[in-house]
Amino acid sequence: MQENTPSAGDEGALARLAATIESRKREHGGDPDKSYVARLLHQGPDAFLKKIGEEATEVVMAAKDLDHGGDRFKLVGEMADLWFHCMVALAHYGATPHDVIAELERRMGTSGIEEKALRKAQGRAASEAQP
Repeated sequence: MQENTPSAGDEGALARLAATIESRKREHGGDPDKSYVARLLHQGPDAFLKKIGEEATEVVMAAKDLDHGGDRFKLVGEMADLWFHCMVALAHYGATPHDVIAELERRMGTSGIEEKALRKAQGRAASEAQP
């Protein structure tokens, strides 16, 4: 499999897609009869969260198929579908791909094991602090 290095346009492509998704919100004139994104947003979280679950399952299946001679472009296509639906969720909840990229950058250089342990400890502390 060919390795691709991220280009400066990668975040720009995500930002452009995020702007398109944002423009499909009802308050920006998004029409559920003319736009898939507007329809998902109009239907509410249950609709796009269900799609995220479906797409995540399809990513897993494509990856498993790839282990047995499947087509890597099937995996890439399913991953694109997953990312797209996740971006709809981000827009709905007022977040952007930049927010996700900033979080990934914040985590760079931190052991994944240490990061997970820290989040777990913070979660325990927060739940113990609640009455």
